[in-house]
Amino acid sequence: MLKKKYVTLAKMTMQHTIAYRFSYFISLLGSLIFILTMFFMWKAIFDGREELSGFTWPQMKAYIFITFLTNSLISWYSETRISKKILSGEVAMDLLKPLDFQKARAAETIGSSLMEGAIAAIMIGVTLVLAGGIMLPESSLTLALFIISLLASLLIKFCIVYIVGLICFWTSNSIGVAWMRAAVTNFLSGAIIPLSFFPAWLEFLARVLPFQGIVYIPASIYLERMSTIEAVQGIGMQLIWIIVLWIAAKGMWNWAVRQVTIYGG
Repeated sequence: MLKKKYVTLAKMTMQHTIAYRFSYFISLLGSLIFILTMFFMWKAIFDGREELSGFTWPQMKAYIFITFLTNSLISWYSETRISKKILSGEVAMDLLKPLDFQKARAAETIGSSLMEGAIAAIMIGVTLVLAGGIMLPESSLTLALFIISLLASLLIKFCIVYIVGLICFWTSNSIGVAWMRAAVTNFLSGAIIPLSFFPAWLEFLARVLPFQGIVYIPASIYLERMSTIEAVQGIGMQLIWIIVLWIAAKGMWNWAVRQVTIYGG
């Protein structure tokens, strides 16, 4: 019965995304402009070069659009929903509901992401027609592993967004916190520059952090830069980080709620 409540919450969020689609489209448009900027920048960099740091231009083009897809799964509109609940005081009402706050926010995010991901995929399709297409995986197994990795990417990003959103229990500067999260995530996930372009020490650091599970691992699987075993290991690493981040988020929520209780908020 309780699980049905989370499914219902996800469906309601999908409907909410459609109802307030203007806010989402503004966010999506910003992401599309960013990706198109990256597309033309990398196209200029690859001009006259067949390969760069192990990437060919067709691979880099696919990488750019995979980045757009992964970043579109949780829009700015979805991200700020968590901080707004805290800053507006609406979170106090959530404490009275027979729902786990973290699971409820995850259900909302998954619900909106299904709709947002579908819209992003359509926009990618239209853009790719104009850009001359995109390379596809040769193996159906690779495509299946990519989809699994993409779903894991969504959960990792949700956990990070959720944890950062909880910081609003201690600060009212939600926009600054969100921009900081976006900057760190985009850089260390490989959304701006693939990790293989990093200096050795920075690449090592990025590979031991959870951010690579958002963009670099799914993209590497799609581009078949990983063997099947390496792809499974990459997905395994994503799953481990989901568990670690989920538990960390749960601990941070419990700490925040204790502070609210102590100070009578």
